Amino acid sequence: MLEFKQISYSYHTKKGETAAVSDLNFKVGKGQFVSVIGPSGCGKSTILSLAAGLLSPSSGEIITGSGEFGYMLQKDALFEWRSVEQNIFLPLEIKRVNTAEMRAKAVALAEKYGLKDFLKKSPSQLSGGMRQRVALIRTLAAQPEILLLDEPFSALDYQTRLEVCDDVQSIIKSEKKTALLVTHDISEAIALSDKVVVLSSRPAHVVAEHDITFADTPKGRRNDSHFAAMFEILRKELGI
Repeated sequence: MLEFKQISYSYHTKKGETAAVSDLNFKVGKGQFVSVIGPSGCGKSTILSLAAGLLSPSSGEIITGSGEFGYMLQKDALFEWRSVEQNIFLPLEIKRVNTAEMRAKAVALAEKYGLKDFLKKSPSQLSGGMRQRVALIRTLAAQPEILLLDEPFSALDYQTRLEVCDDVQSIIKSEKKTALLVTHDISEAIALSDKVVVLSSRPAHVVAEHDITFADTPKGRRNDSHFAAMFEILRKELGI
């Protein structure tokens, strides 16, 4: 579904060239939830921009198949002057597929995941966790095959973050989507993912990959006896 093959990328400024990614290789299989972790500033968000085609690699190849991308940001970026329903319709307007059929599908998706009573409300009337749920449904409204998640839980308090992580992962799995998450949170990566990719410091390359096979849900993962051992492995690979 998504593959990085010997990808390198450098930023160019007036002060010179900065290598962000070097000889990067990993795959995200169809239906997989893959998390990428690495030191701060190592180029994790750059990887999402490369995957989405917002940046072009200096060398190497990105294989994306035929699926479209949906992008979920660190902040929910909901427009306060639009209702929840109108926010969910936004990608349909941008992609010029704002038909009655597509709107009906978006509303059905929102109702399926607990937003039926909130569609006419403004974002300011919602909790932080509920706003992130709206942001995810908005991302799914245009029916992308691959979701790119750029630390979408980082602005939430710890308790809300745990609840929303479980919520988002459940929705993504239920909708059979492929997801690539970048995060600095080791626990989050373990809890959510089928696979965790560990990056080096900049210029980023893959240090290790781990398939996460114990338990089936984020909550189950956190309570599993294997969780602490995996945390320690990843912590050491990150050098912290």
